[in-house]
Amino acid sequence: MSTDTSDLLDELRDGVLWLRFNRPEARNALTFAMYERLAKICAEVPTDGSVRAIVISGAGGKAFAAGTDMTQFRAFETAQDALDYEASIDRVLDAVERCPLPTIAAIHGACTGGGASIAAACDIRIASSRLKYGFPIARTLGNCLAAANLARLSELIGAGRVREMIFTARLIEAGEAERIGLVSEVLEDEDALMARAAALAAEVGSMAPLTLRATKEAMRRLRQANPPDDSDLIVSCYMSDDFRIGMEAFLAKEKPEWTGK
Repeated sequence: MSTDTSDLLDELRDGVLWLRFNRPEARNALTFAMYERLAKICAEVPTDGSVRAIVISGAGGKAFAAGTDMTQFRAFETAQDALDYEASIDRVLDAVERCPLPTIAAIHGACTGGGASIAAACDIRIASSRLKYGFPIARTLGNCLAAANLARLSELIGAGRVREMIFTARLIEAGEAERIGLVSEVLEDEDALMARAAALAAEVGSMAPLTLRATKEAMRRLRQANPPDDSDLIVSCYMSDDFRIGMEAFLAKEKPEWTGK
């Protein structure tokens, strides 16, 4: 059974729910509607045994997802717009983490920004040799990640490596990603990646559901105590001149000239 809603495809096959970001002409850049539908699917997936695992991937052969569609940021006018956006991203990532079923990110090509955040929120990540993972916002947009997002990444690869990745705006490639534990396996190409994703989903999906669910939730709770208030940091970036400069430069394929204001 499959559902074609254009930008986010879903297909239930042999007990595995396959989700695919489907905007290849935009390297699967994520619209607000795509984020919300992903969250809804993760929150409402049945736990009656008809679905045992979820695999998330990207269409088009070039990207898992290349972040949020930045044309949407042009509508931001107030501090509340920025806070609402980051809060909505936090809700989506929380929904992915809270999904009662095991989630596997099968990453081929670019996995940046919001796409990288979604992959980090999945239980298991595997990738092809063409992986490029990161958050190049210090070079492109001049915005920031919410504290909850940074905490999730720090848990995954360490705070020092997160700082270095963001400060340099570099992208982590497949070999390094496997070495530092960002992904658990690297496959040669997309075909091998998807075959391995199917096998891994079948294997994980055959395990005791309550054990998997309890482990997922316990590990999520470990990170939830006393989250910091980062609203001032979000507003300082999204309402800055630099954010507007970065957004327009990126969309025009030009290099931004940062002002620090």
